[in-house]
Amino acid sequence: MPQTRSAKKRLRQTEKRTLRNKAYKSRIKTAIRKVRLAVAEGRAEDARLSYREASSLLDKAVEKGILHKNNAGRRKGRLAVQVSRLEG
Repeated sequence: MPQTRSAKKRLRQTEKRTLRNKAYKSRIKTAIRKVRLAVAEGRAEDARLSYREASSLLDKAVEKGILHKNNAGRRKGRLAVQVSRLEG
């Protein structure tokens, strides 16, 4: 356990950030699941719209420092391939 006031504050800040980041990552995972479900069911229009939403969430996560840009890029790339296969 932290002893100094500053260390205690850091612990509180870390816990708060962790909760916020977990919630945001959960939103991302849900959006990605939506895309994959639409692709699996063959709904091209829904897949494309869901992909746009997921892509936006991933980009925002990078801006907020929740995900690394390469991680977000890889996820977006893999989803884009799935969606384009469905349309093509």
